[in-house]
Amino acid sequence: MNLIDKINPVVRNIPPSGIRKFFDIVTEMKDAISLGVGEPDFVTPWRVRESGIYSLEKGYTHYTSNWGLAELREEIARYLYRKYNLSYSQKDEIIVTVGGSEGIDIALRALAGPGDEVLIQQPCFVSYKPCVEFTGATPIIIVTKEENNFKLLPEQIEEKITPKTKVIMISYPNNPTGAIMTKEELEKIAEVIKKHDLIVISDEIYSELTYETKHTSIASLPDMRDRTIVVNGFSKAFAMTGWRMGYTVGHRDIIGAMFKVHQYAVMCSPTTAQYASIEALKNCDDEVDMMCREYNRRRKVVVQGLRKAGMKCFEPLGAFYAFPSIKETGLSSTEFCEKLLEDEKVALVPGNAFGESGEGFVRLSYAYSIDTINTALERIARFGRKFDIG
Repeated sequence: MNLIDKINPVVRNIPPSGIRKFFDIVTEMKDAISLGVGEPDFVTPWRVRESGIYSLEKGYTHYTSNWGLAELREEIARYLYRKYNLSYSQKDEIIVTVGGSEGIDIALRALAGPGDEVLIQQPCFVSYKPCVEFTGATPIIIVTKEENNFKLLPEQIEEKITPKTKVIMISYPNNPTGAIMTKEELEKIAEVIKKHDLIVISDEIYSELTYETKHTSIASLPDMRDRTIVVNGFSKAFAMTGWRMGYTVGHRDIIGAMFKVHQYAVMCSPTTAQYASIEALKNCDDEVDMMCREYNRRRKVVVQGLRKAGMKCFEPLGAFYAFPSIKETGLSSTEFCEKLLEDEKVALVPGNAFGESGEGFVRLSYAYSIDTINTALERIARFGRKFDIG
């Protein structure tokens, strides 16, 4: 019996995540440095951990509402209002999800299906295109370019829209490029979105991590609230990756449809993590600010170090990634990362893991200590000299 033939062809034909390949090797390589995984090196703030521990001591170990704890949804609503001027009802416009990833998945499953087209800006997080394909919809790629600071342009959206276009996915601050969109830039693409009556899935998981311009949510713009699903969470800003906590907000009609998928797929998010997340939203602004300042310091070190090594590097203004060009080496993104790992024991992520438009770039995370970053930069510079750069 050929079990491969039993697998859904859509699943069978989707490649595994391009992020993980090199890091399975790194774990077994002595003295190797990984700057690949997008995970804060900070430990979750103590008050958040303590709140989770206390919930266990109190015996809060049962299911919560499928929506999530009412108190947590209330805090999410307060947080979004005070941070980004977004107003949602905790009753039926907020779902607590298992990370931001679940929010993206259930939004797409609630909205898209066979015959629909979903616009995706690339380079982008690795799950967007597969999640669209899982629904039976067709992903349509919009390539953002380095010469435009990896920003999405209104004319690019116009070029890709057809009568089948239903949803557009955007992500700023962006993973992997570190690009951001200003309010004025978002206003321009919002006009195109409204003109063509599209729904937006806006992944704003890095909204707290901007360094020169405060984040603007596209949902806060005139007439955009009801046509936008905002996906956010606790992993990046609050250093809570392992807690698997996220949330989605939007108009009650769309959120209600997403809730059905969530309800049948996962029931509810982890109870302990929900109690911890309440504390994060209430009392951790100072810790988030401290982490953001430190990321900004590392950002400057990384960009300066890469440029000193002779690598062209767009300046990231959000998230915690740099996306330098490696085109001058003559290597593909994958070849560069393989040879760098083999020769210098530094693991980065090939740019093409984030879409074909990422070819010619690599992603470097600066969510690591300054000492680790400096050592990695020295090795990268030495590697670059083999190709007469730097």
